[in-house]
Amino acid sequence: MSTTMKPRDTAQTALYPLRFGPIYQYRLWGGRRLADLLSAPLPVDEPIGEAWVLSDRDDHASRVADGPLKGRTLGEVLELYPEQMLGKLAGRYPRFPLLLKFLDVREMLSLQVHPADDRKDLLPAGETGKTEAWVVLEAGAKSRIYAGLKPGTMADDLRRAIASGVVADNVASFIPKQGDGIFLPAGTVHSLGGDIVVFEIQENSDVTFRLDDWGHVDPKTGRPRALQVDQALSAIDMTLGAVAPVSPVVEETTPVERERLFDCEHFRLWRLRGQSPFAVGAAGAPRVLVCIEGTGRVEHGGETYTAGKGDVLLLPAAVGASVFQPSGTVTVLEAALPE
Repeated sequence: MSTTMKPRDTAQTALYPLRFGPIYQYRLWGGRRLADLLSAPLPVDEPIGEAWVLSDRDDHASRVADGPLKGRTLGEVLELYPEQMLGKLAGRYPRFPLLLKFLDVREMLSLQVHPADDRKDLLPAGETGKTEAWVVLEAGAKSRIYAGLKPGTMADDLRRAIASGVVADNVASFIPKQGDGIFLPAGTVHSLGGDIVVFEIQENSDVTFRLDDWGHVDPKTGRPRALQVDQALSAIDMTLGAVAPVSPVVEETTPVERERLFDCEHFRLWRLRGQSPFAVGAAGAPRVLVCIEGTGRVEHGGETYTAGKGDVLLLPAAVGASVFQPSGTVTVLEAALPE
């Protein structure tokens, strides 16, 4: 079947594990380290800060990389196959509700905040809030994560600190290490950088308000990037304190070590490590697999679907539970939508 498929032809296509190619994003704070994580070549020699690896957004739409649906956007596939894709969750979301990325943050990300779902006064039409979480893939001696306000910090303290250029002094920070999971509820002030690579899972939103940008000047414009101080201060949840790495919950040890890293109203995420075949996917609901170490393949319907380092596979609800066959030791992240 070709990409000229009409909706009436949908009954003829059995859904399968869907691979999506990365969408690279120029960021002045980025680097070139995503070339070591993803097989798709980076664009010309400029800093690449983000690879959007699963995105149902009009401006940056993920496209199926292979198989009968090659070239179709994620949004088009969801429109054609709502029940097969989302199962019991069909009809609940106007678009795929998660946005998945890899970030290479060589310099410091702006000190920023994202609004919560209930802050309609701060959200453009059609946007949601943005709760997100990071899994640290690479970190060094200079890496640092800022997340959450120091105890006792008030809005007036932040405003004075912004005016003096020292707002980061009011934000808690720590030196991250590989494997750390960091959960950032909407309304949390945060930043990261210093040669750190992370996987990010978030609500499908692109609303960011900057408090401070560390004096960055964009070489493409010769100017600092805009700040949105009033909106950022309004979006901050002042009840959220310092953020520390999560304590993973071990749910299974054989044949695979399965750790639950995050479980919130917007997403769940597990980390699976092992070298023996193990189960992935779920009956009646979609799952997303992100291979972050090693290689393997998903077996479904008598076919195999390769998953290499950096690859993302969306398992439609119709695919259900499948087997992941590692080639040696692998580490896979598995994401689920809330049910």
